[in-house]
Amino acid sequence: MGAVRDAMVQTRSSLGTVVRNPELRRLNLALAGSEVGNWAYGTAIAVWAYDQGGTTAVGIWMAVRLGLVAVMAPFAGLVADRYPRRLVMVTSDLGQLVLILAAAAAIQLDWPAASVYVLVSLALPFSTLFRPAQMAILPSLARTPDELTAANGLGSFIESLAVFIGPAVAGLLLAVADIASVLVLDAATFLFSASLLIGLHERRAALPADGDTAAATTDAEEPGEPDEGGLLWQSMAGFRIIWGHHSLRLICLLFACQTLVAGAFTVFQIGLAIDLTGMGPAGVGYLSSTDGVAALLGGLFAIAFTSHRLASGTGVGILGWAIPPLLMALWPNVGIAFAGMAVIGVSNSLADVSGLTIVQRLTPEDAVGRVFAALDSLVLTSTAVGTLVMPALVAVSSLRWAMVIVAVPVVVVTLLTFPTLRALDGTLHPSPETAVLQAVPLFKALGRPTLEHLARQLVRVDAAAGSAVITTGEAGDRFFIVESGELEAQVDGHPASTMGPGDCFGEIALLHDTPRTATVIARTDSHLVALERADFLAAVSGDLDLRSRAEALAARRLRTA
Repeated sequence: MGAVRDAMVQTRSSLGTVVRNPELRRLNLALAGSEVGNWAYGTAIAVWAYDQGGTTAVGIWMAVRLGLVAVMAPFAGLVADRYPRRLVMVTSDLGQLVLILAAAAAIQLDWPAASVYVLVSLALPFSTLFRPAQMAILPSLARTPDELTAANGLGSFIESLAVFIGPAVAGLLLAVADIASVLVLDAATFLFSASLLIGLHERRAALPADGDTAAATTDAEEPGEPDEGGLLWQSMAGFRIIWGHHSLRLICLLFACQTLVAGAFTVFQIGLAIDLTGMGPAGVGYLSSTDGVAALLGGLFAIAFTSHRLASGTGVGILGWAIPPLLMALWPNVGIAFAGMAVIGVSNSLADVSGLTIVQRLTPEDAVGRVFAALDSLVLTSTAVGTLVMPALVAVSSLRWAMVIVAVPVVVVTLLTFPTLRALDGTLHPSPETAVLQAVPLFKALGRPTLEHLARQLVRVDAAAGSAVITTGEAGDRFFIVESGELEAQVDGHPASTMGPGDCFGEIALLHDTPRTATVIARTDSHLVALERADFLAAVSGDLDLRSRAEALAARRLRTA
């Protein structure tokens, strides 16, 4: 009980930091509006499609919807990385708003059914824009790693809640109004979301320069991939980043395993409720409700249990998805079915919160949108594979053994990854170098993932008292930050300024591509950290605010030199 109480206290504290952050609060309220709108209008259109052509029409519409989202996701990620993410989300909301209102008008005016299908299908590309942009902007709004984890946990809670509220809102409205009226009211949720996002203060990021984009960090180095090629090549950058980064590849593999089981389980769950446990068709709904309620709670508790064990938490979440279906298949009874669904619901949130936070922290900021879009395409594809493989396995074995055949390899693969996941947990703890960077006014406004990315590039430099760190006239190859000690800057042999912990120097020669304009001598034994020229220039070219502050600092120093 003590552990649970401590977890609840930590969860409440973490969520409090998110709620007190005005930008995160605004973003999460907008997410709630957009998600509820998606589920509400999707439900309303499904009901309308059923009236038009029965289950066949609903099935075709759902297949088209899933396929379009999977195909459009990589392009949505490219848009999220190329334009201000706040505006991308606003565009997503307003695009859906206009097209849903147009579909409502088409229904009200009794236009051909094909016109309605075209309008709601055109809304789908707009819907794909929201998630990559939302996940990409989140790290820049969070002030600490724990706040980022908490924000993801709250987002998971909101998304799970929307699964209930959206269809419920649509159902209640359909009971008292026609489809067209319901769509008009549903569209208001997108207007609510867009109105919140317009006031969001986004930290500006420049477009990637000189090929600095599309590669995530590796454990040892951070190579860049030229941001060239056509639209299709650029939109596929997320897949290349994932494939080229060992840790990202592992996390995405685990997500694919999870969704493969999830796809198979959607088929198994129906047979479990109707045939294996005797609960009948109503049992499908009861089991789904149990899963949903558990997912709501899981999104909150995941904040506490994964704050310092993100990678291990991902592995536990995947096991929590794979083991319950296995047990349900081996011992199908009502008790195990409901207990298993509760575990699946909590595990789903646990895997999402921890795994998505890892992806945000490991991906370069200028490519987060494309990486999340690639991940979305990956999980949609693996889900579809699961739903297709399951009937084929049932045809050659049985429903129970088909679920066993799918679940066992996932359990084995996940267990084998745990040593690597535990090692990854160690690398995700904030390093002392991150704290050094955050203490420098020049870097203070950077998002936490960007700081951690830069911290991995720092090299340590020790300067004995009386030694020169840089000398007037020499080529500039590094940017320096004072960690401890005292140094003196000299211009033409005369003291110009003294520097201590948190001060920085060396930016003039790097920004202007000129020789050093001053000599810096250590007055006491000093410890510094340094960014190599290429890493410093990549950082300032990738963020407009950082570039502006660096140039202003250089200009002040040149005026007083």
